[in-house]
Amino acid sequence: MTHIAIIGAGITGVTTAYALLERGYKVTVLDKHRYAAMETSFANGGQLSASNAEVWNSTATILKGLRWMFRRDAPLLMNPRPNWHKYSWMSEFVANIGNYRANTIQTTRLAIEARKHLFEIAEREGIDFDLERCGILHIYHDKKGFESGLQVNALLKEGGLDRRPVTPEEIRAIEPTLRKDYFGGFYTPSDATGDIHKFTRGLAEACKRRGATFIHEANIDSIAQAGGGFVIGWADLSASDAVASVRGMLKADGVVVCAGVASRHFAALLDERVNVYPVKGYSITVQLDTAASRNATPTVSLLDEAAKIVTSRLGADRFRVAGTAEFNDFNRDIRADRVQPLVDWVRSNFPGVETSKVVPWAGLRPMMPNMMPVVRAGRMPGLFFNTGHGHLGWTLSAATAQMIAGTIDGWRGLNAPPTAPSLRVEREFRHAS
Repeated sequence: MTHIAIIGAGITGVTTAYALLERGYKVTVLDKHRYAAMETSFANGGQLSASNAEVWNSTATILKGLRWMFRRDAPLLMNPRPNWHKYSWMSEFVANIGNYRANTIQTTRLAIEARKHLFEIAEREGIDFDLERCGILHIYHDKKGFESGLQVNALLKEGGLDRRPVTPEEIRAIEPTLRKDYFGGFYTPSDATGDIHKFTRGLAEACKRRGATFIHEANIDSIAQAGGGFVIGWADLSASDAVASVRGMLKADGVVVCAGVASRHFAALLDERVNVYPVKGYSITVQLDTAASRNATPTVSLLDEAAKIVTSRLGADRFRVAGTAEFNDFNRDIRADRVQPLVDWVRSNFPGVETSKVVPWAGLRPMMPNMMPVVRAGRMPGLFFNTGHGHLGWTLSAATAQMIAGTIDGWRGLNAPPTAPSLRVEREFRHAS
């Protein structure tokens, strides 16, 4: 039985583990935290959103970023402090503006395929993750924004997505809690929301039932080829001895790097280049303790295009609101001036929702300059990457897990299982990238 080690127990690593287990591999997942899904997969916006598949590589994004640079509450904020990685990443981002159309269409196709896999997994394994299949409603405040949305909509439709223009009257019919005046919007009935943390933890337990080993609190500091495979070494963070560190070592036939923003570091250890940059996002979780708050909270997931804010209803008593993109290297601080606009947005749009209990969170999205995930084999035999999903890790992971598992099958000389849609997406994705 071929033994594959997976670095990272977030949504990408755990879906990869599951895909490999289904194909008969022995799997070990290593992560520095005590539990799965404790970083970027902890409290994101919750949207499974093919409708948000538009990549950011556009002149409009750059112009908005320049206008917002000196606003501390801006949806997109960049720390101008000189940093070679940040500015070289941005130069590559600009260079990919010409790929905006092709990458948006391909991301849409991948998101639609991923959604199918994720729903099947959740049903098969009985995972409760506060799934709401009420669709996603994009709202626009003015004509200019709506007309830009029409252009994006044409690309999403070319990718196979049913995303419909809706009038202000239809907006209020779809989500009655919306009271403000809007110019128009778009509704995607096939999109959904759910709690990424609950899903990932539930899937990790399903992987364990299927025979996977999870090694937590492992601070990996070495990966080397040895004897036709790899040897991974780490310091055991759970050890209580402060004088002598406890070491761990694992031998595996292959390695898949699914390490989020740490993927660039692990790639460098293996003489590879994966140009992931950490883009911080914030969320708040509003506790809905009263009937009045619950009744005033939207059930349909929203995306306010002007504010760049998304919402998800998580079960009966939680409301997740997320947004912002902050280019500030590996800074994980939860800044009050970045959280406050999310709270203010709730109060302005849903004044009946009580915000006395709000839990803030910040996470680092692993973004590539072309906004496309890295799903490929490395130069070393047995080395693979499934990372760099940016703001769409929750949306894309179930499909990229199938893609990388198929690539590993090819490395082992195996025939991939007959799942034609997945294989078609893989071929198209490779061509586009």
